Amino acid sequence: MPQIGYALSSEEHAPLDIVRNAGLAEKAGFDFLSISDHFHPWIDAQGHSGFVWSLIGGIAATTSRIRLGTGVTCPTIRTHPAIIAHAAATAACLMPGRFFLGIGSGENLNEHILGDRWPEVEVRLEMMEEAVEVIRTLWQGGVQSHRGRHYTVENARIYDLPDELPPIVVSASGPKATEVAGRIADGLWGMSPDQDLVKRFDELAGPGKPRYAQVTLCYGKDAAAARRTAHQIWPTAGIKGEASQELPSPKHFEQLAGMVTEDQIAESVPCGPDPAPVLEQVRTYVEAGFDQVYFHQIGPDQQGFIDWAKRELLPAARRLTS
Repeated sequence: MPQIGYALSSEEHAPLDIVRNAGLAEKAGFDFLSISDHFHPWIDAQGHSGFVWSLIGGIAATTSRIRLGTGVTCPTIRTHPAIIAHAAATAACLMPGRFFLGIGSGENLNEHILGDRWPEVEVRLEMMEEAVEVIRTLWQGGVQSHRGRHYTVENARIYDLPDELPPIVVSASGPKATEVAGRIADGLWGMSPDQDLVKRFDELAGPGKPRYAQVTLCYGKDAAAARRTAHQIWPTAGIKGEASQELPSPKHFEQLAGMVTEDQIAESVPCGPDPAPVLEQVRTYVEAGFDQVYFHQIGPDQQGFIDWAKRELLPAARRLTS
């Protein structure tokens, strides 16, 4: 049976609220959590961007059952892969058997901040593949060195390694990224219900590896108010193409988002109290081959969403996916 998860949107919520929401989701019966790893929010209206590894420590200390993964971390530019290897190993020690490392090739929005060049996509994928090599090398234990095209590690040892190493789940939205994920990943993080992408990943990586997908929604008792909230806080749902990877600052996203209408957001983001359109999106992902589907609730009413999910959405989603 597919697992049902809950997204911790660090762009929208303050650090203490993120930790609190994780505990509420565990109590409500969600199977896993995804937490975003951003330096900036997409737009200023979202208003937050806590440091993911600090947040994970707080979640580890206040939950006991639920799994948690970064959704997703870029291990290539802003943060060296040796540091990601260290951070993820510690997270896995704090959450034995419960932590997984989601990675992707990143967005300029977060990765340009130290003045580094933002390379073309083929180079970014090449860097990500080498980054995973660095991470897995350091997770072998002992003193390790690496001299590659993009990264150097000299005489480094991670002393605290978990008994069970965390799976590495790789984000892919197109053929080139899927080829890389198929070579290096323990699981797939998909961006759309693309059955061909899932099939290709399985051919390369072997069957049975987990495949994650997000359903974005805005629950609210008043559908019109929920539509306004989604449009105000998450207008980036209406920005298509490569802009999400290429734009460097929230103000650029705001400029594009200003051309996105409320009706356009409502076309792709279910808004209001009816679970049917949410379940329809779940169904399309499950039919495409995804077995780990998680919900991103837009806006401040996380308590209301979690209560509704416990009462209506989770039982219906589990009936649907079984």
